[in-house]
This record gives sequence, structure tokens and C-alpha cells, in this order.
Amino acid sequence: MTRTLILTRHAKSSWDSPVTDDHDRPLNERGIKSAKALGDWMRSSGWLPDQVISSTSKRTRETFAGLGLTTKAEFTDTLYHATHNQMLRVLSQATGKTVLMLGHNPGIADFAEELTATPPDHPRFHDYPTGATLVLQFDIQSWDRVSWGGGTVLDFIVPRDLLPQ
Repeated sequence: MTRTLILTRHAKSSWDSPVTDDHDRPLNERGIKSAKALGDWMRSSGWLPDQVISSTSKRTRETFAGLGLTTKAEFTDTLYHATHNQMLRVLSQATGKTVLMLGHNPGIADFAEELTATPPDHPRFHDYPTGATLVLQFDIQSWDRVSWGGGTVLDFIVPRDLLPQ
């Protein structure tokens, strides 16, 4: 049996208000467009999660809303600026066959790198920019069996690949 992980960094957030707490920063206009484009790409590629686990930040919530997916999301403070080890612990408790996790750098970039057996051939993979989305497959029965380097890359995209320049 296989499990699929969709690992998405939140879309581009706004830095317009210097008094806004980091947790409460919303998406900017580009981020809103990017989230919609990512959702369209997920649907057209068949990358549809049956479980979504997300950070509680405003920008991850807005990214999830922009994706336009029908799956209900579980929001957890544990994923707000989580390390790759914290993200692994959260994933190990997942129950879905295809899980979407929404988080933040630097933890999500580290998590993506640690999970992949061979990284995708994409110039932006290692810096994992806003909206970066990696799709990995694992040959496991349940998420508590996931291990570092155990994921096979199925797809990787960044919003710039989807939006007109």
C-alpha cells in the first residue's frame, strides 16, 4: 500500500502592516492568485487530499481557502514555524491516504529535503519559496512508518511555474 504527501508552503504573505503580529499576517494579492493557481493545478493533476493538516497562521488558513479544496482542514499550532522533526511527528499521526500539510519555512524546506530519496530537478526546490508544493509517495501501510529519505518525488511546482509573468 502507498501513502501520498502533498507538502505546501503558504502562499506569499503581506508585510504592509508593521504592527501585524507574524501569526496574523494575511496573504498579499500575489499570494491569493498563487493559492488559486495551486488549487487548480492540484485538481488538474489529481493531487486531491483526503486529509489536510495546517498551521493555524492566517496566511496558511488563507492559502488553504484559496486552494478551493473540498476536504476539511485540521489546524494545529504545532505546525506554526515547526521544525522538520515536529512536522514528522504530526505526519506520523495522520490517518489519510493522501495528506496535504501546509506550513512555513525553514521547517517545511528541511522536512521536504529530509523526506525525499532523490530531490526533484527544479532550481527552486532547496529554497522552497512561498507556495512551493512537493508531492511524495511512500510505500508504507500507515504514516507512523514514514522515514527520512523514504519518499519518491511524484511532482514539484512553484506558483511562478503556473502564473503568467
